Amino acid sequence: MDNILISSPSGILAVLAFVASFFFYLEKKTKWNIFNFLPPLIFIYLIPVLLSNTAIIPAKSGVYDFMGSSLLPMFLTIMLLDVDIRKTIKVMGKSIFVMLAGTLGVVVGAPIALLFVKHALGESVWKAFGVLAGSWIGGTGNMLAVGTALNLDESSLDFGYAIIADNAVYLIWLPLLLASKSFADKFNKFTKMPEGRVKELEAAAKDLVVDKGPMEMRHFLYLLFIGFSVTALSSWIAGMIPPQPPILSYNTYKILLVTFLAIGLSFTKASKIPGSHPFSMAMVYLFVARMGAKADLSGIDLAVFWFLLGAFIWIFIHGAFLLGAAKLLKVDVHTAAIASAANIGGAASAPIVAAYHNPTLVPVSILMALVGYAIGNPAALLAAALCRWIV
Repeated sequence: MDNILISSPSGILAVLAFVASFFFYLEKKTKWNIFNFLPPLIFIYLIPVLLSNTAIIPAKSGVYDFMGSSLLPMFLTIMLLDVDIRKTIKVMGKSIFVMLAGTLGVVVGAPIALLFVKHALGESVWKAFGVLAGSWIGGTGNMLAVGTALNLDESSLDFGYAIIADNAVYLIWLPLLLASKSFADKFNKFTKMPEGRVKELEAAAKDLVVDKGPMEMRHFLYLLFIGFSVTALSSWIAGMIPPQPPILSYNTYKILLVTFLAIGLSFTKASKIPGSHPFSMAMVYLFVARMGAKADLSGIDLAVFWFLLGAFIWIFIHGAFLLGAAKLLKVDVHTAAIASAANIGGAASAPIVAAYHNPTLVPVSILMALVGYAIGNPAALLAAALCRWIV
């Protein structure tokens, strides 16, 4: 590491934090429209790729390992505290099943898409499909968690394929979800949506805005205590469970335990602690920068195009499931678009789509995305298992 410009743990973290914060500052300061289609997340990933491949920061460091083993499950716990499954089901009613149908489309679509492209990809590609499923069901936090659970290093080509496909599909899919607003009347006629459905949803959404109050120093300490306690407990229990490779490893058990324990805590007063959502999302973007720093894309070859083809086949299977559920359950185009965004883009994209379609539905979109966080890890691991069976 003698030729690395910045190699100390504090220096590396400073660089990653600067990159993550700078593009959000730029987005807020300039309000450039480009950020609607190329969100800060993309730049937060790509800039560290450039930095680590030009010897500004290292691609391997002990600080990355510590972040993956301890900080990731900690912030995943804090992120899941915001999940309110009961309220989401109460407000959304049968429409929540549209989102779950989209989730099912991601799980089922993974092995189907892989069937078309597996001949051009390596035997370990099933892990990359599992990682991408994590992103498309929950979000970037789930993508990171599933990668850890499957023991897929961020510097591997497979992880690189998943990230490239995630961003490429996002650039196509998000504009389609936004443009669907123009076909609201035709879509609603196709699904035979009952009159007044949107107004009922708007009225119910007004009850979703919950003010937890300002975040104080003690709240930050509460969140850290809960996050690290769940991480330590999950690590201890996972260490006592015999592994069943290649799916059920120590890391798999650890991530699943963190998920279920955190969801359990979301039903307690722990969910009322202020600041849990912004804190966890800040950590997510710091980890996106870490992913970029660890990425080695120098070995990427023509296989990436086959992976992209599989990803686009996969996303349209997701869309078909979503469309079928919208028709069956007779929901509006706004709900369908938000449900898809909650899956594919997570909490970063669902509010964007909701604000464009109908601003009163932004709280609903956030709840949908949070449900995606809750089911993202087990559902993505199921998708990975199906893909391994196909391979």
